[in-house]
Amino acid sequence: MGVGLDFTAIDFETANGFRGSPCSVGLTKVRGGRVVAEASWLMRPPARHDHFEYHNTRIHGLTAADVAGQPRFGELFPEIGAFIGDDILAAHNAAFDLGVIRSALEVSGLPGPAYDYVCTVMLSRRCYSLVSNSLPFAAEEAGVPLVNHHDATEDARACAGILIDIARRNGANSVAELYLSLGLVMPHQDAFDPAVDPLSKPSLAALSSGNGAALVRPFQSGWPDEGANPPPNPAAAPGHPLYGQTVVFTGELAISRPEAKILSAELGAQPESRVTGRTTVLVVGDGFVAADLRSGRLTGKAKRVLDLHDKGQAIEVISEGEFLQMVGSLAAAAT
Repeated sequence: MGVGLDFTAIDFETANGFRGSPCSVGLTKVRGGRVVAEASWLMRPPARHDHFEYHNTRIHGLTAADVAGQPRFGELFPEIGAFIGDDILAAHNAAFDLGVIRSALEVSGLPGPAYDYVCTVMLSRRCYSLVSNSLPFAAEEAGVPLVNHHDATEDARACAGILIDIARRNGANSVAELYLSLGLVMPHQDAFDPAVDPLSKPSLAALSSGNGAALVRPFQSGWPDEGANPPPNPAAAPGHPLYGQTVVFTGELAISRPEAKILSAELGAQPESRVTGRTTVLVVGDGFVAADLRSGRLTGKAKRVLDLHDKGQAIEVISEGEFLQMVGSLAAAAT
């Protein structure tokens, strides 16, 4: 790999449904297309946003006891920020991880630096042809081992490997060159200071709720109500992973299906009620994870998606957890 492919990959795990509740972070620094350094920290999330929810602990295995003796995120961020330096940040579903930095600093009353960043979910969609672009599938395609998914260090390392592989496949010697060759504009998060700048929507929602705006609702049994299919929000950000997608839902979600449709439309997606030749994303509830694609534990809609993918339709399956992460800021605001 040519000199110049320089970046830092980052992965956060959060304690609850509010993205500003980081409890662990993993970082992988790449220079000239090679991993040169790694770092990881456990941390207590910001005060008043540090409760651990069952849904999150079930994913990453961390509890309040695991981080009880650790510094809070705000105390650790100078070290995290020093490791990143002026690097481009890479993350798998980068809007989430950049949002973690922003919201966690905002509710800590601390300013944050500007970052250029890239999303390996978006790049995986663009450059691979996978039935799921979740991290384990993209890492496998990139030839990167991923043993303990949702261990922040391993996830950051896998994200780095995906970006290195995609750059190699496209003959790009830097992240900027890769984006140029794909005709994409690199996303950017501006510097901010909560003392003078408006707070982001998820932070406002979490502060107004007083408890981190939990995402997960009580489970509701019965046949899911499909609800209406609202049109995509024309003002949505084109850089979001759901923008321009045609999304169908199957199985039980932690939020109602009509609400999931409203949230996806707000982010620029077109929700529909059944899988067709237009479908590009299927969100699967009922505790589905990407590994279920291999075991065959799928709904009828998901089986149809696999058939269409085999026939060459660009379509992918994502879990409810991945979807909630993508819409997390809005879902928190709607709680």
